[in-house]
Parts: sequence; structure tokens; C-alpha cells
Amino acid sequence: MAVHRWLLCDAKQRHYAEPQRISSAAVSTSSSMWSIETQTLRGGRQDGVDVIEVDNGAMRFVVVPTRGMNVWKCWLGSRELSWPSPVEGPVHPQFVPLEEASGAGWLEGFDELLTRCGLHSNGPSEFAADGRLTNPLHGRIANSPAHWVEASYDEESQEIAIEGIVCEQRFGAYSLQLTSRISTRLGETALRVNDRVANRTSRPADCQLLYHINFGSPLLDEGSQFIAPAARLTPRDEISAAGLNDWDRYSARDETVAEEVYFLELAADAQGNTQALLKNGAGQLGVSVRFNVRQLPYFTLWKDRLGAEKFRVTGLEPGTNYPNQRTLESRAGRVVSLGAAEEKEFEVMIQFHAEATAVKQACDEIAFLQSSLPPRVV
Repeated sequence: MAVHRWLLCDAKQRHYAEPQRISSAAVSTSSSMWSIETQTLRGGRQDGVDVIEVDNGAMRFVVVPTRGMNVWKCWLGSRELSWPSPVEGPVHPQFVPLEEASGAGWLEGFDELLTRCGLHSNGPSEFAADGRLTNPLHGRIANSPAHWVEASYDEESQEIAIEGIVCEQRFGAYSLQLTSRISTRLGETALRVNDRVANRTSRPADCQLLYHINFGSPLLDEGSQFIAPAARLTPRDEISAAGLNDWDRYSARDETVAEEVYFLELAADAQGNTQALLKNGAGQLGVSVRFNVRQLPYFTLWKDRLGAEKFRVTGLEPGTNYPNQRTLESRAGRVVSLGAAEEKEFEVMIQFHAEATAVKQACDEIAFLQSSLPPRVV
């Protein structure tokens, strides 16, 4: 069976497809209803942002090529399962001041379900001895536009995919290329992210990559629980250590605590596959983040407590390292080494569970990986 492809953007060839809607009607053999809709947003800080909405018949999500192939929002039916950030996005990178003196300008564009941190660095702001900003908060890739984008539909596998290429580079320093493929199959409540990061130079290079995957209400409510096969658990700071008694649960908002962050190493199966789960208080709704610890050996749980109740958010974040300053992580050996012209692959799956039996199944899978061993707390 055929694979249908639609080239949406190729900056090198000066090709840009006008906004369009591609649907099952374009494929004569498709009996299921699906669509891919492209749009260029206008007005405010969204002006000029290209978005691609994918509808597989059971789930919709929006990919943003202008923002590093991030995933903006997701819906099951009419129910949104992302988070209502106080930042009204998606924000065009030209309005995100990455190089401002504080190094925290990244936060002015932060409102996505999935945003990548990297590729040269992915932790907090870092400064040279003279006070000059060397690495901005969470890196630059999330605010780098894709220069090549393609949509496709595979008749045999019933897979819809959006693929894009994004570069992060600095003359005389590094040249890293992200090739991202975001896909889903008809009727499923999951999306897959397959990324390849390549060193485009003739000399060795290091990179870092972290998937900042964020959820709010209705997944996050009173009594919500984070469940993962934790082998090792380290609170980031004293405030987080004070919350160890209920580090994996979400309770009433405490405005005296800005955030709690926990660093984890997760148990995995013989192939290195593992998962983490967030379920709501009633256990009727959940989301699993699945990945492989051979690609992404470190995991960060971020619990934000400030702001209006509807803006509460938690982040489930698999990564090549912990989101500390790059120099610290480099000294600890938590960087990915790439040889000349070498590339490495990273995969993450986000799977939503829309009813209690699916949530319980995910809990059982994690319990099997945990093997009744409590995490070692450092």
C-alpha cells in the first residue's frame, strides 16, 4: 500500500505550502476519518507561527514547526489534556528574549504540552566569570524554526506523521541538527516522538536533550499521583527534600513553595524500556510517558505550586541528563558525545488513558518493573 506525502516547507528550495486541510478524502482507500490541517497564525505574539493540527479520529494534537517541532496542545474529544499556561501562545521565537541578561527569557514562550530543552544545553541559565550569559535557560532548540517540514499518511499502518528538521548552530562552536518525526495511528490515544540528533561538523561534539512534558487539570487535581518504577530518587534542593513524604502526590496548593523538583533513575525491562504515569485523584484518567533508559537514562519530576489554581502544572521529563547547569552535568559525564557526522536517536511515547481499566493496567506494568523494591533516596 502507498505512503502519501505532502511537502509543507523546504526553505532551501524556497518552497512553502499555503495553509490547507488534508483529510481521509484525499486517500481513496481510507475508510476512517482523519485530517491534517495547517495554518499560519496572525496577530499578537503568535503572528507568523505555523501550526499543524493532526486528528486521528480519537485524538487531536498540534505540532508547531516554528517552535522547534514542539507539541502545543492535545485533546481527547472535546477534553483538553495539556495545561493552561498564563503565557498565551504559541509565541513566535522572535518575541522570546533568550539572550536577556537574566537568561530566563525562555519562560516568555513556555506554554506547550511537549517542549524540548537543548540541544547544546538544557538546564538553568549559566554565566561566565565576567557575568556574560553563556547558556540561556533550557537552551535554544524550542525557539528554533524548522526549515523542512513534511506530512505523510501510510495506508498500511494507518499512521499519520509530521516530520521536520531544525538546526541549532553557532559559527566556530557547534552545529547540531534535530530531525523530528511525530506520529500517531488512527483511533489511538497516543503520539510518538522519534528524534535524531546529528553532529554536522567534522569534529566531536556534545549535546543534551530533555523532554519537558507538561500537564495540568484535569489530569492534575487534588489527590493526583505520580507513579514510576523509581530505583533512585534525589530531591534537587532543601525545599524539595522537605516534601519527600508525599513527593509523588499532589495536594492543595501551598503558595509558600514555588516548586519541588526530584531527580530519578527508573528501573526498566531487559530492553531498557520503562514508563512513568500521572493519574488523577479518582484514577479515571491518566497519561503514561514511555521511553528507553539507554537513550534517556535520567528523569526529572517538576511540581509547580505557584499561581492561580488553574495554572498549576507538573512536568514529566525524561532526558539525557538532569536539568542542572551544563558545566555541572558535563563534569558528571551526563552529556551525549557525538563523533564527527554522528547521529543518535531518542524516542518518547505519550499515551493517554481515558478510563479506569487503562489507568490500572499502566499501574500494574509499573509495579512489575518496580519489583517491590523501594527507591534508594539520596
